[in-house]
Amino acid sequence: MKVILVKDVEGWGTLGDIIEVKPGFARNYLIPKGLAFPATENYIRHVQEIIRQKNRKLEKEKEKALELAQKLDGLEIEIKRPVGPTGKMYGSVSSADIVEALKEKGIEVDKKKIMLRNPIRDLGAHNITIRLHPEVSAKIKVHVIPEEE
Repeated sequence: MKVILVKDVEGWGTLGDIIEVKPGFARNYLIPKGLAFPATENYIRHVQEIIRQKNRKLEKEKEKALELAQKLDGLEIEIKRPVGPTGKMYGSVSSADIVEALKEKGIEVDKKKIMLRNPIRDLGAHNITIRLHPEVSAKIKVHVIPEEE
């Protein structure tokens, strides 16, 4: 039985793919779960319209991400942290701290988009990548400086 996928199905295909499956798999799993429709002309046109809408939405998101990337690229921010007598920093700088510092500059970024594997635990300058869109990213420099008492 031929079906057209409405969502990505691991091991079978992605949105819009027309695949051949056993009738039982289609009737008992794919169609009831809303993962596929029978591959008729009407459903094929319907899924193609869904794909066009999705592509338009992604294009708009990419344009917004490019504008934000232009603002962010090369931006330098300072974050102050308390330092012990040995010069060791207390605590760390997380992506939430970076988001807060960017907010002070008037730039809104979701903390999930900041590519920070581990919190920053050292003083100094750190290059951070912000992934705004699957195809758009920006690099900023975070300066962690000692907090003056």
